[in-house]
Amino acid sequence: MAGGFAKDGAVQDQIDATVEDAVNRARSRIGRGESLEECAECGESIPEARRKAVPGVRLCLGCQSERDAKESAHSGYNRRGSKDSQLR
Repeated sequence: MAGGFAKDGAVQDQIDATVEDAVNRARSRIGRGESLEECAECGESIPEARRKAVPGVRLCLGCQSERDAKESAHSGYNRRGSKDSQLR
């Protein structure tokens, strides 16, 4: 039973939307095609073991670690389900 203006299942819809966004974001980061032999950002050589382990790799381990650290700052908060957006 929903209360107020929320429809039945609204919380589950918010959870589903958050999970779907995370899955789509992860899929968009999956490499495709041939791996590069040199890093696209710094030009350093990408080891053969990394190229085989991660299909479509574009970055060396150092640059990938930096990018991952920046992306981990993403809160993952679903703005579509925030109270502020529902009050407008």
